[in-house]
Amino acid sequence: MRALCAAVAAFTALLVTGSAGAQWLNQPSPGTPRLPDGKPNLSAPVARTADGHPDLSGIWSAGTLDYYMDLATGLKPGEVQLTPWAAAVRKQRMDRDHVDDPYAYCLPLGVPRINFRSEMKIVQTPTITLLLYETYVGMMFRQVFTDGRPLPEASESAPTWLGYSVGRWDGDTFVVETTGLRDGGWLSTREAYPHSDALHVTERLQRRDFGHLDLTVTIRDPKAYVRPWTNTIAMTLRPDTELLEAFCDNQLAILQHFRNDPPPPEPPSPGN
Repeated sequence: MRALCAAVAAFTALLVTGSAGAQWLNQPSPGTPRLPDGKPNLSAPVARTADGHPDLSGIWSAGTLDYYMDLATGLKPGEVQLTPWAAAVRKQRMDRDHVDDPYAYCLPLGVPRINFRSEMKIVQTPTITLLLYETYVGMMFRQVFTDGRPLPEASESAPTWLGYSVGRWDGDTFVVETTGLRDGGWLSTREAYPHSDALHVTERLQRRDFGHLDLTVTIRDPKAYVRPWTNTIAMTLRPDTELLEAFCDNQLAILQHFRNDPPPPEPPSPGN
């Protein structure tokens, strides 16, 4: 019964697509370069904002759930080394067939997993960049402040599902630093990689041309991983469409048809 519930709750019920009848799914995007046949020219040069930086605006998708399932997809064996605490947490999650994944209970995905579940819309301004997400938890967002503020100290802020983010430009690469995430989060769905409240995520966004963006993610978490590790995910622009409203308002009703043993508490990370 537990395995069945895990399959339904953690994967099947949350891998469906949005409504095909929704509006604005075929609305031409202003400013999109076109080929002679009218299709978007994804190989066109990168547009730039008034301040000279690459314009990252648009709706982006990894095009696959591989990195949502396993953030370490494509890395060599041994590049991700867990600490004993993290290895024990991961084993417990996998032994319970992933049924304790917060996303199966309509809770947020966390960073950076949220980037790869579905589409991500970037809205770029000089002082703040907004990341909007089409997830089945609901329409979620992150604020990346570029007004010069520092990341808050751990003692100054409560941990959150999506953390606190600040951004800066390194040449033509937009660098986002995120801290302040909750203890015991999930970095990967199938592989159940955990993270602690010490997680520091660095995301480097580089738009190669109009339709392609490289998102390089570095995971630094000394409580969970022996050393930092990095992966680069190719994102593709999805022009002429929009995000869809989606909520898992019926998920809890679905879960009532299944029974799970109460989850044993995961051990808190060292120092908590």
